[in-house]
Amino acid sequence: MQLVVDVGNTETVVGLASSRTELLADWRVSSSVPRTGDEMTALIRAFLAGGGFDERSIVRGVIGSVVPSVNHVWSRTIRAITGVDSVSVGPSSPLPIRLDVEEPMTVGADRIVNTLAACEMYHRDTIAVDLGTATTFDCITADGVFLGGVISPGLRAGLDWLASRTAKLPRVELQPPERVIGRRTETCIQSGVFWQAIDAVDGMVDRIKAEWGRPDALVVATGGFANVVGGHLRTVDVVEPFLTLYGLAMAGEYLAGAGATAG
Repeated sequence: MQLVVDVGNTETVVGLASSRTELLADWRVSSSVPRTGDEMTALIRAFLAGGGFDERSIVRGVIGSVVPSVNHVWSRTIRAITGVDSVSVGPSSPLPIRLDVEEPMTVGADRIVNTLAACEMYHRDTIAVDLGTATTFDCITADGVFLGGVISPGLRAGLDWLASRTAKLPRVELQPPERVIGRRTETCIQSGVFWQAIDAVDGMVDRIKAEWGRPDALVVATGGFANVVGGHLRTVDVVEPFLTLYGLAMAGEYLAGAGATAG
């Protein structure tokens, strides 16, 4: 088994992968809560024990991080649990993909492993829509070339902006409203933010397909909000919340075979 760790700006998703496309368990922890290596090790061990998993069966840990300041904590945690150094994914990792962009060394680990997973799972031109703190749109060819994409504010951005910039408007959860036309303040906000986000994602996918010249590109929704909004998106063909974790599991196998420990 592999312990795969997707460190995002808001949340870190930890998965226990038994194969490239099978997760035995997944957990979410806050990326913004400061923890020492000992604290994180204790937390992950508690998760594993609670699920009935034997940590001695974990052969490696794989990290994909967009928050460099916490990488040392996760490296120490994985070393404590597995007994070996972690495998980190980055732009220079020897993976069977290519970053065909102007500044390849700035491409985030999440977009790298999404490219790997999309190529190996779908074998066709793909637009991966990662719905997290930011919403990213990645253009990935059938043979594993990352061509670039779009980075836009995440789905919670509108809710957070309204709550922080207005005195009387309440903070509400991002969830599908029953009606478009709200009849009280909370439902008006829910409708406005939710449907504006839906239309923005669908509109961006339409623009990408037109400019890329791939009207039949597969559109995959992933990330923390994939299950919340994926079914409402007109342009989405597949909802796969764990695309990034699958990509990390695949990368772990490739990099372990290549003897790589750093990205």
